[in-house]
Amino acid sequence: MSQSSQAWANLFPNLSRRQKILGIALPIIGGMASQNVLNLVDTAMVGSLGDAALAATGIGSFANFMAVAFVLGLSTGVQAMAARRLGEGRESEMAVPLDGGLLMAFGFGVPLAAFLILFSPEIFSWLSGDPKVVEHGTPYLQIRLAAMVGVGMNFAFRGYWSAIHRTGLYLRTIVTMHVLNIFLNWVLIYGNLGAPKLGVFGAGLATTISIYVGTAIYFLLAIRHARPQGFLSGLPSRHTMATMLRLSIPSSVQQFFFAAGMVALFWIIGRIGTAELAAANVLMNLTLVGVLPALGMGIGAATLIGNALGRKDVDDARLWAWNVALLSMGLIAIIAASLAIFHRPILGVFLHDPNTLELAVIPLLLTASMIWIDSFGMVFMHAHFGAGDSRRVMVISVVAQWVFFLPGAYLLGPIWGFGLTAVWIWQAIYRVAQTATFVVSWRQGKWANIKV
Repeated sequence: MSQSSQAWANLFPNLSRRQKILGIALPIIGGMASQNVLNLVDTAMVGSLGDAALAATGIGSFANFMAVAFVLGLSTGVQAMAARRLGEGRESEMAVPLDGGLLMAFGFGVPLAAFLILFSPEIFSWLSGDPKVVEHGTPYLQIRLAAMVGVGMNFAFRGYWSAIHRTGLYLRTIVTMHVLNIFLNWVLIYGNLGAPKLGVFGAGLATTISIYVGTAIYFLLAIRHARPQGFLSGLPSRHTMATMLRLSIPSSVQQFFFAAGMVALFWIIGRIGTAELAAANVLMNLTLVGVLPALGMGIGAATLIGNALGRKDVDDARLWAWNVALLSMGLIAIIAASLAIFHRPILGVFLHDPNTLELAVIPLLLTASMIWIDSFGMVFMHAHFGAGDSRRVMVISVVAQWVFFLPGAYLLGPIWGFGLTAVWIWQAIYRVAQTATFVVSWRQGKWANIKV
């Protein structure tokens, strides 16, 4: 075999490398699958309350995602630092970044949550002009925001468990959280077991309770498994906190603008119509299911790349990204085919108005046709995170979404009146372009010189 042929063959992972990838990624994928099952069950339960309730939870969920974005980025910093320490053989210091992440989640989360809860009525009134959507959505958003500290801490824990190859602990915890959430949904949305019938607010309250239960479980697990690695051994050093900020802030900004972009997209679609907004809520949840393996595999890639860079093996780090991206495409293909073949029955679970369902058919088929490309980009985005190159991810993501996609979506939808399908076509073009940019950036290799 020629040298070029061998290099091409190496892009496809052998058995040993597949086992390493899947050993880290499968529990993450399982946990994310559980999250998406929860999202879909939640959507189906709220969907029975009508389009206004469904639109309210859609806007509220993405508004909450935007609000908590600054604490979600902590996962990136914790994972990159802990994975690098493992690769360097500094195991007694692996949990120190986790301590820093938890401290930052509390310090940022408490004042930010209080501020946003206070101004939630004004925020929701700006996001939707439908009085019924605002009525349902404001208390839903407020109770979801109350979980901000728990969300930040849970993501910091996820970053740590991923970095040290203990993702099974993450899986067990998040499944427990989601089972509890679904049970509490049944109790609080519909007023079962003698509880008050809280409707949309009950769905938000169930989520908040389950998040804090998960936080408590994570602390107990860390006390048991991470004490020898420095968990709660004292306040992190100034250097640790500075590095954490340098890695986490760009990721948090990227998460914020991505979430804000999703809220802006819902605002744009809301200007087309409430039925389109309800359809878009379902479509986005189904899209998250479609790209699920790539998200989990990307987090696995970040760990393996961080470990390799800790060993100062840049070539191995470079190869891991290609191995993970190509392996994830096979998993994505199965999901994409299922969405394409069973699109109407799947949509019928969540959309009970025939006209609303019809609006979602072509966008869902478009999603099924391009998510394998999108998955490639997600893996390479997380590869940059694993290398500590979160600033580059921030720039690429923000420019692609806010300069390219959202202005075009606004013109195609509310201004020119081409409807939901045109917006979804434009979204597919944007995601493909972003994928190409991440791949080119990885090939250039500037990430290899970043110190963590």
